Amino acid sequence: MADILETYVVELPEQATALLNPLRGEILSHLTEPASAAEVARRMNEMPQRINYHLKTLEKVGLVRRVGTRQVKNLVEVLYQSVARSFLLADSLGLSPQTVKRLQDQGSLAHLIHAAERIKKDVLRLMEQAEQDKEVPSATVETQIFLRNEEEREAFVREYVSLLRQLAEKYQAPRSTDTSYQMVLAVYPEPGKEEKDGSQD
Repeated sequence: MADILETYVVELPEQATALLNPLRGEILSHLTEPASAAEVARRMNEMPQRINYHLKTLEKVGLVRRVGTRQVKNLVEVLYQSVARSFLLADSLGLSPQTVKRLQDQGSLAHLIHAAERIKKDVLRLMEQAEQDKEVPSATVETQIFLRNEEEREAFVREYVSLLRQLAEKYQAPRSTDTSYQMVLAVYPEPGKEEKDGSQD
């Protein structure tokens, strides 16, 4: 696996534009290790042609690079890898803090919709397995919290993501392991409440 940065500062407008597409953001999250377009497509339940199109765009703007090839039967798959684990929009882009935050929030909401659709598809398939008396281990945590202000909300999200990342890294098994699990984190305000009293979910 090629070395990748922990955080990449996005300074070019074309890179920022590419990142604001929520699907491309999810593709990057699957490329912390080398993978082909077909492999990423299987993980995301997407068409390989669609993933390949977005990979070409990400490669063109320098957010993804080719790191090798792999022989699969009679085909040679190109392996791609993200240049970093996370991305940060630079102040030099000339965007106001309010605009940057709005664009990031919009991207997060769009990603949440895509994740919810994927979870729904996966759950339906797992329910079919459960009906066939197959064991389907899963876990769900849902709660409501109240945060006093924007600064506290951002601090909570950062710490929550950091703790979950540590947990995931602690129990991460080799990719060759037979069983893999999806882990999705979603934090968003309860609709209607954030405007009336500032409560956050």
